[in-house]
Amino acid sequence: MTGAGQVRVALIVGSTRTGRFGPTVADWFAGRLDRRRQVDVDRIDLATTGLPDRLTDHDEPLPAAVRALGARLAVAEAFVVVTPEYNRSFPAAVKNAVDWFDAEWAAKPVTVVGYGGDADGGHAAAQLRPVFGELNAVPIRRTVTITKAWQRFASDGSWPRRDAELDETVDAAIDQLLWWACALRAARACTPFVR
Repeated sequence: MTGAGQVRVALIVGSTRTGRFGPTVADWFAGRLDRRRQVDVDRIDLATTGLPDRLTDHDEPLPAAVRALGARLAVAEAFVVVTPEYNRSFPAAVKNAVDWFDAEWAAKPVTVVGYGGDADGGHAAAQLRPVFGELNAVPIRRTVTITKAWQRFASDGSWPRRDAELDETVDAAIDQLLWWACALRAARACTPFVR
């Protein structure tokens, strides 16, 4: 249960491929969110949500998996999308998850934690901005990108060495995400959002 002063953050794990590294990055970032007392994290793994890959027509009933995930997204006040960069973009599973929903994203902040091998996830983050903007979400300026992610984490998923620059980037992204979450919460309470 989220307390009155807490911000409910949906942490979305975007990779669904076999042998994926996304859960390791998500665990690490969830640990950083958990350091903030005012954050309540709801971890959503797209590999286990069961979202169909074919959208329904507007007059068709929504599948149960879509209704279940929609309820979780509706109560979230901010979103973090943890995604790999594939071919200078983000995975199809992320786009599918985004496209199933509309009002659930509106007037709420979103940031991206992107990672890759030689790429740093920056292309995935940049391409997600206009997608979320079209749905009236608020993509914040701060994102987190990690180059050579597989080499930077220990085998148990822990961060093997101090990285002051990345720590600063993460703290700034979380600060900005929470600021926008609180500001938009107050705005939605004052005036219902018009789509």
